[in-house]
Amino acid sequence: MSRGGDYERLPMYASSSTSPRQRSSFSSPSSPTLPTWISAPSPTHRRSRSGIPHTSRPLIKPRTIFLILRYALPMTAFLIFLGYYFYEPHIELAFYDRTWVHKEIDPVLPLSGCFDPGRVKPAYNVSEYVYGAKKTEVQAGKDMRMGLDCYNFAGTIQQTDRSQFLSWIPPEDRTQYHTYWRSDLAPFGPRQEWMLKSFFATQDTTTSRLILWSNGDLSANDILRTYLNRYPDSFALKIVDIPALAVGTELEGSDLLISKDAKAWIDGDLIRLLLLWNYGGVWVDMDSLMTRDLDPLLEHEFVTQWDCYDKKYLPLNGAVMRFRKHSPYLCEAFHIMATSSPPRPDSTDWGALLYFKLWRRLLAASIPPFKILPFCFTDGRSCRLDNRLPDPFVPDNKAGKWTFGLGLEEGGGLDQVLQKVFSVHLHNQWEKSYPPNGWVDRLLLRRYDEKLGTREEL
Repeated sequence: MSRGGDYERLPMYASSSTSPRQRSSFSSPSSPTLPTWISAPSPTHRRSRSGIPHTSRPLIKPRTIFLILRYALPMTAFLIFLGYYFYEPHIELAFYDRTWVHKEIDPVLPLSGCFDPGRVKPAYNVSEYVYGAKKTEVQAGKDMRMGLDCYNFAGTIQQTDRSQFLSWIPPEDRTQYHTYWRSDLAPFGPRQEWMLKSFFATQDTTTSRLILWSNGDLSANDILRTYLNRYPDSFALKIVDIPALAVGTELEGSDLLISKDAKAWIDGDLIRLLLLWNYGGVWVDMDSLMTRDLDPLLEHEFVTQWDCYDKKYLPLNGAVMRFRKHSPYLCEAFHIMATSSPPRPDSTDWGALLYFKLWRRLLAASIPPFKILPFCFTDGRSCRLDNRLPDPFVPDNKAGKWTFGLGLEEGGGLDQVLQKVFSVHLHNQWEKSYPPNGWVDRLLLRRYDEKLGTREEL
């Protein structure tokens, strides 16, 4: 800009096609042939004083990286330890297929009408069984993950007064306990016998009967014949006839009745529902060790909590369950099974998923749902590391301690807990054995034998 305020016209460079290039101000008088422009150095090459180009060096030297790792890693480990010392981490990851959730979980379809007065079977009293007053409370109304809360809650359930049961009760009129063993998967042996021993050592044989169901004839088994002879009114062997059990249900004649898998999950889940529908009573998985009389729980119809974490989409378990004969709850379960996708092999589609679907539909219809027993009542292994039952198949630790300083000895903390809960679920693991003189051996198995007598006395 000029002093007078007018703009000066700057010189324009002509294109190479119309005029000679202007000489660069950097041109050397001794080098008249040098180009007018000097290009910028390449980003990957630069010229040394000798004029020889070379590649650029890395920004961070190896020694620098070594020093960072030398001090950063210990500091990171220290901070993690410090955080763990002051804070209690709770991390649980689960991944669910969104398509599956949208299809199987999100929809809450209406009930089929099994609770309508005209459809309820005469054997089922809705006024008493669904809406009637109960003596015991089996749901705490809160998750019980802290300390021994769940075990202590189990201790609030008082035993039933048996003085009123003095006369003989016919076997068919007793509380029927059902369990199932697939004879084609493995023979019935001493390992399976412990479930029978636990039943006869803890349940009242004058008011209850255990029926061992199978898909084959077990009457020639020496172990089972011993129990048949000793408990003729309290023990029975029967062969499952699934099509006959399904007569009168929505599954009658369905191809779904032949569903099975290698783990006996699908057919096992189907059979327990059909047996309880036809006979009522209690279902107990064969991989259970009973620790206490279930009678004070039986005024309720129930399944159990899977674990103390309440899995979001699969929170329920049927390892121990109780429903009355021709229960409308089971009627609605059969409707869901008949109208849903077939069960996937080795899945709990007819177990945990089915119970959850039914529970949500009952709520939507304003019908009181079946009860859900807290996890520790039947499966104290399924919780936090600091309060779950010890591993039944691992020898006791050398310190003889369980948790919170409680001992593993007779009369100790673990022993007292086992007298409060109702059973221990072993989750199959049939190939494993109980460690000699371990807590299962000392606090459960030996006491079964003491109560019943030795094998020879049976």
